[in-house]
Amino acid sequence: MVQDKVRVAVVQAASIIMDREATTEKAVSLIYEAAEKGANLIVFPEAFIPGYPRGLSFGMKVGSRSEAGRKDWLRYWENSVPVPGETTNMLGEAARKANVYLVIGVIERDQEFSAGTVYCTVLYFGPNGKLLGKHRKLKPTGSERLIWGEGDGSTLPVIETPFGKIGGLICWENYMPLARTAMYAKGVEIYIAPTADARDTWQSTIRHIALEGRCFVLSCNQFVTKDMYPKDLACYDDLVSSPEEMSSGGSAIVGPLGEYIVEPVFGREDILLADLDLRLIPYSRLDFDVVGHYARPDVFQLIVNEEEKCSVQSINVKEK
Repeated sequence: MVQDKVRVAVVQAASIIMDREATTEKAVSLIYEAAEKGANLIVFPEAFIPGYPRGLSFGMKVGSRSEAGRKDWLRYWENSVPVPGETTNMLGEAARKANVYLVIGVIERDQEFSAGTVYCTVLYFGPNGKLLGKHRKLKPTGSERLIWGEGDGSTLPVIETPFGKIGGLICWENYMPLARTAMYAKGVEIYIAPTADARDTWQSTIRHIALEGRCFVLSCNQFVTKDMYPKDLACYDDLVSSPEEMSSGGSAIVGPLGEYIVEPVFGREDILLADLDLRLIPYSRLDFDVVGHYARPDVFQLIVNEEEKCSVQSINVKEK
């Protein structure tokens, strides 16, 4: 039976940048803290482990790469997260002990190759400690494309929980209307939007998604200052002209009619808590259901390819 109410926690916190182990330990501590406050679902920001490398160039310009940039890239890669692996085991165990659903952004290292591509990924854990699913960002934005690969349609999960369906997209993927439509069609009720965008325009985005999808939106960002960056980065000079407050936060929780349940928090680390009444979803859909009575499938249809894409496929040809 689906529960009508659930307490959610949105964790606005900073990574220990470029340090997978320390950031994982911080995440585990925050999971327990949110659980002690009664949260059943806990959400962390985009790229929380080992960090969103805002302001860093990794020594790349059009037509050239630098040796210093390669050193920083290697450090970032070495602190990325194999899935599954030791880090996911720790996160899963924390979710199990806290008896919560956990959604957390990581930089995932491709396990298919020993030195593979990294992806901006969101992981979903259940209260049994199991990894229930993952979503790889479909389209990294701007310079993110220099450091992260692109996901495919095979990682677009919507997770069944006792309090409804959870799922979502990462940061500017939420400006892809067809991707949003795919999530709506999967019946998402608690839409999770981890981000690195602290601008006022992002607030318009999450309120629009809530109103469009007639769903709850949990938006989660980091609060980061320049002094949190390791001083021994090879390309630390990239940060000279950066503001002291690198990311001001702006995490928020929005209801299915586009109104704030918890208004955006700026300028500090915090845990945002809210008790969601899931009955507000059908209540809100009286006059608008984007993939239901307000859809026109006779005019518009969306095709979603959820097949996993591989660069190499082996075909065994039998001898005659």
